[in-house]
Amino acid sequence: MARARSRIAGVISVFGELLITAGVLMGLFVVYSLWWTNVLADREADKQGDAVRDSWIADTGPGALDTQGGLGFLHVPAMGGDEVLVKEGTSPDVLNHGVAGYYTDPVKSALPQDRTGNFTLAAHRDGHGAKFHDIHKMKVGDPIVFETKDTWYVYKVYETLPKTSRFNVDVLQPVPKESGKTKPGRYITLTTCTPILTSDFRYIVWGELVRTEKVDHERTRPAELR
Repeated sequence: MARARSRIAGVISVFGELLITAGVLMGLFVVYSLWWTNVLADREADKQGDAVRDSWIADTGPGALDTQGGLGFLHVPAMGGDEVLVKEGTSPDVLNHGVAGYYTDPVKSALPQDRTGNFTLAAHRDGHGAKFHDIHKMKVGDPIVFETKDTWYVYKVYETLPKTSRFNVDVLQPVPKESGKTKPGRYITLTTCTPILTSDFRYIVWGELVRTEKVDHERTRPAELR
């Protein structure tokens, strides 16, 4: 009987150690997912962003809008104010490098200089740079500023949608009627996953262009970013 109890105790002890080990490994995986991927993505984003700005300074880029190296930089004070490089596409191959991407499908995004349309963007909320992690802090009236080589585009948030289906493509339409708009305009839409640490639903923020400013030689920021 004593030997049997000893064996059972031994099995329980080994099982407990395995659970502890599994817990440690899970913890390390979480650290990797939520911290280390951010570090790597931020490094890559900084590198790509520097390359875009260098091309602007050297005037070697293809013009105001370079859809290959980077379209420009998104500035959102309510999300911390760090500039976010925006590139073409919303696949993991793009977003995992710590940038935001504009949609090419299922609804093609307009570009900022277009007379009408919806400039639709996506970025990760957790891991891989988590550029839209604080999207829930954005409120109606907050500025969203997009910077290109020669123009500042200043938008103001007019509506948010904290939770919708990840299959809801209507939020990306040229006229986002779900936001309350009924006529063509110059809109911007930010999208990311929600709740935090999941990808079950989408969080949406809509803005509308209120003005543009030409970039001067000193690249003086608009008042919303000072």
